[in-house]
Amino acid sequence: MSEVVRAPVTAYIALGANLGDARATVLQAIEGIAALRLTTLVRRSSLYRTAPVQSTGPDYINAVVEVTTGLGPQELLLELQQLEQAAGRERPHRNAPRTLDLDILRYGDACVDSPTLVIPHPRMMARAFVLVPLAEIAPHAVTLAQLQAVESQSIERL
Repeated sequence: MSEVVRAPVTAYIALGANLGDARATVLQAIEGIAALRLTTLVRRSSLYRTAPVQSTGPDYINAVVEVTTGLGPQELLLELQQLEQAAGRERPHRNAPRTLDLDILRYGDACVDSPTLVIPHPRMMARAFVLVPLAEIAPHAVTLAQLQAVESQSIERL
């Protein structure tokens, strides 16, 4: 079976971790994303420290990366879930502390609404830990009003 060849699409992926060596895990995940088949890492944000949102546990280490990929959105999701599993990700309940969380924020101009994937990410505009690093690497993707809406959320660039 031959693989479907797609024109490369620009995608943005959010990374977060708050269990174990979160900083090392996020950096390793960035390398893992860069090594995905048919995918090229274009740029990555700084690392940021944030308090858990609607969750408990230690502070998170967060980042956002921009990639170009020939993978379809569902294929990209599956590849990212494999990276999460390799990092020991468990899903005991919604918003549980985690060793690694990888979310597709945007996939070109695509809108996806399936049981396993929603793009654009439905909660990204309410989260400083997504918008601030996204604005760092793709200022055209975030408005000043969107940043102002999350300015009360604590976030520290590392």
